[in-house]
Amino acid sequence: MALVELSAHDGARPWAHHCTPLRANGLGLVVVQEIFGVTPHIRAVAEGYAGDGFEVLAPRVFDRIQADVQLDCDVEGLARARELVAQLGFDAPLRDVRAAADWLLARGCRAVGVVGYCWGGVLAFLAATRLGLPAASYYGRLIPLFLHERPQAPLIFHFGERDELIPKEIVDRVAVRYPQVPLHRYPAGHAFNRIGEAHGDPECAALARARTLAFFETALT
Repeated sequence: MALVELSAHDGARPWAHHCTPLRANGLGLVVVQEIFGVTPHIRAVAEGYAGDGFEVLAPRVFDRIQADVQLDCDVEGLARARELVAQLGFDAPLRDVRAAADWLLARGCRAVGVVGYCWGGVLAFLAATRLGLPAASYYGRLIPLFLHERPQAPLIFHFGERDELIPKEIVDRVAVRYPQVPLHRYPAGHAFNRIGEAHGDPECAALARARTLAFFETALT
């Protein structure tokens, strides 16, 4: 994994973690961080998708405020993370997602998708509605703020049935609003993809990942 500098349309130049596949499938993938930054977990996710043949970028969208943010998943880390996302908003990080996608396309990828987790799951959703990029959205709590938007590209949702941050009523609203979009529910809590930590659920994460790979196999061809 190496660092590359991106160039966003508004002049920002965030860094991104770049993973090169050993056996490239010709496709690019932007991995969008959780609220805690591009942590070891997010870098491991990026490396995993590179192992599947994708050329991957994980942009450090918090670089616009503070370089190389990697926060612990504790009370202090969550408080700081909430300060950062409140200051950043959604438009600026979407420019970084666009910059990452453009970088991958310039490298020769024939198509690019987006996968995001938690806060990044909202950005992945917005990448499909605003940027026209196929996207896989994992447990995006704030998606209901944007239910007036229409997907401009294929989209898939993953939610945990035991997610205390995202009640069933919220997931139901998303499902009703977008009946054409695959929405999968898992017997797990929030952040079930964070394997090796308390919230992680290996079986649910593996199933969601398999569905995500199948989704991109179709959506990016």
